[in-house]
Amino acid sequence: MADKKTGIDQALIRDLANILNETDLTEIEIEQEDLRIRVSRAGTPQYVSAPVPAAAPVAVAAAAAAPEAAARTSKNALTAPMVGTAYLSPAPGSRPFVEVGATVKEGQTVLIIEAMKTMNQIPAPRSGKVVEILVEDGAPVEYGEALVVIE
Repeated sequence: MADKKTGIDQALIRDLANILNETDLTEIEIEQEDLRIRVSRAGTPQYVSAPVPAAAPVAVAAAAAAPEAAARTSKNALTAPMVGTAYLSPAPGSRPFVEVGATVKEGQTVLIIEAMKTMNQIPAPRSGKVVEILVEDGAPVEYGEALVVIE
């Protein structure tokens, strides 16, 4: 009978915590066979850092200037299904998957999110016209963040 590992790999948890510190992610989760580990910074004061207050007035001003655009964005936005780095094209220097004004079909790749060195193709949730691209190429994205508006 094969020996089953009964202890938790503390070195793996330390490595995941180091990844959080190095990349400023708020949470990371891995799953291998029947083991699932999530390391999170929940409750840390990093959300109160200097860049957040500087960005907040811009977001408030944009929402106040165009409330209908904010409502449209939340309703029709393709959101990030994971934490990672967003790429708008399949390779550096190549044409982007989509551009503002392009018509997309449901299931068509709109962008890629790299997470843990894996390139994940993100499909369009519905057919329509790309009205706005809310993320820059190579930008970090959080789970649930609006990426592209498709009407």
